[in-house]
Amino acid sequence: MIEEKELRSIIEQVFKEMNISGMTAEDMPKKNVPEMTECCAADEGYLPDVTAIDIRTQYLVENPQHKEEYAELKYNAPCRLGIGKAGARYKTLPVLEFRAAHSAAQDAVFSDVDRAFIEKMGFFTVQTQCSSKDEFLTRPDLGKKLNDEAVKTIKEKCKKNPAVQIYVADGLSSAAVAANVADVLPAITQGLQNQNIEVGTPFFMEYGRVGAMDEVTEILGATVTCVLIGERPGLITAESMSAYITYKGTVGMPEARRTVFSNIHKAGTGPVEAGAHIADIIKIMLEKKASGTDLKL
Repeated sequence: MIEEKELRSIIEQVFKEMNISGMTAEDMPKKNVPEMTECCAADEGYLPDVTAIDIRTQYLVENPQHKEEYAELKYNAPCRLGIGKAGARYKTLPVLEFRAAHSAAQDAVFSDVDRAFIEKMGFFTVQTQCSSKDEFLTRPDLGKKLNDEAVKTIKEKCKKNPAVQIYVADGLSSAAVAANVADVLPAITQGLQNQNIEVGTPFFMEYGRVGAMDEVTEILGATVTCVLIGERPGLITAESMSAYITYKGTVGMPEARRTVFSNIHKAGTGPVEAGAHIADIIKIMLEKKASGTDLKL
């Protein structure tokens, strides 16, 4: 059992580490790099929220050399750099941040997209041949095939032969869907409508893998199909989403026929900017009648 005095000592040490060491706001490069952030004071007895720290501006190396150049490099490559050490070990704060990021990644994979969000977006829901999250994770092949009810629902509710069919799939990150779709989808739709390009009926696919888009294409006769899908989470963000796009996709086609726009999240390509860019890509696909490695952007 840890004594109260010892526990307080540990907490005080963590607070000390959570202050940015060896660098001040005046030391930061001036090229569009924000000031280094200081951790907020915590309520008595509680640690600050380590997930609120922007690791791009976190610098824990004591007595650094070439700190300005290093800080600028770190800001443009949001990796776990410059985290310092305590003897031969990591400092406490980076370890806590790592564990928090790992937990967020697990939550993104194992949790479902909130039904309230799906309803708010006006989507109807279909499902692949996976019957559960566990089966989805262990049987990727079933996540590429629609169940019979899904085929029937898509035929009944979606516009036939659209120039562009867009839908959303949970993929490997429910957090990515919740964080990005509400901004990405309207940006794509508006961009296409401004070009007088017809857009089909959007919907949500549960337990969906990328390959399921080919069956959707064949069912609806879409010229271009775009699926917005959660990426496998990493330890930088659990909210990264991708858009996979094909021109006249077919079941069993090679992966080289897909065009992918990835890293859509607030610290990557912003959702609205990504949506506008995806609309431009789709327009070029329709003009050049190609996708994947056959498409020269």
